[in-house]
Amino acid sequence: MQSLNKCFINSGINGYRMMKRCTFAKYLSTGIVMEKIIPIASDHGGFLMKQFLIEKLEASGYKVVDFGTHSEKSVDYPDMIHPLATAIEKGEYPIGIILCGSGNGAQMTANHHHGVRAALCWNVELAKLARQHNDANILALPGRFISNELAWEMVQAFLTTQFEGGRHKRRVEKIEQIEN
Repeated sequence: MQSLNKCFINSGINGYRMMKRCTFAKYLSTGIVMEKIIPIASDHGGFLMKQFLIEKLEASGYKVVDFGTHSEKSVDYPDMIHPLATAIEKGEYPIGIILCGSGNGAQMTANHHHGVRAALCWNVELAKLARQHNDANILALPGRFISNELAWEMVQAFLTTQFEGGRHKRRVEKIEQIEN
């Protein structure tokens, strides 16, 4: 636990720069909370829900990095999702949130990035299982099909649930084998 703590402290203001050396599962299991920075992105279909989630996250002590979009004007979701997924891929953030109307396009886009495991979730149990069993590092939400309140409950569950490892770790490693 000491080496993980040192890893964060040495990384400076952006506490997640060194996350490639310390997996998010290890980070969660230690209970160490340095800076709580969450990147978030949506298209127009998820914009209103994204704004709601940003308010809730900030009120809960998170710093939110908003990758857009910044209005309900029609946009192409890959323009916002690729930059967030790239940041996860590079280790700039350990975990993120993406939204579009159905959640499908956002999730499909994010999952084209090495090391990204975006999970489209429709309820709290799926959000927990995505973390516990799949070590998901991006939560994809369907902005037009669930309530803001349910989305918030799912975000809280996703951010606070630990990866179980064990047999699940072996399965996640098999996913990563094909990426290499």
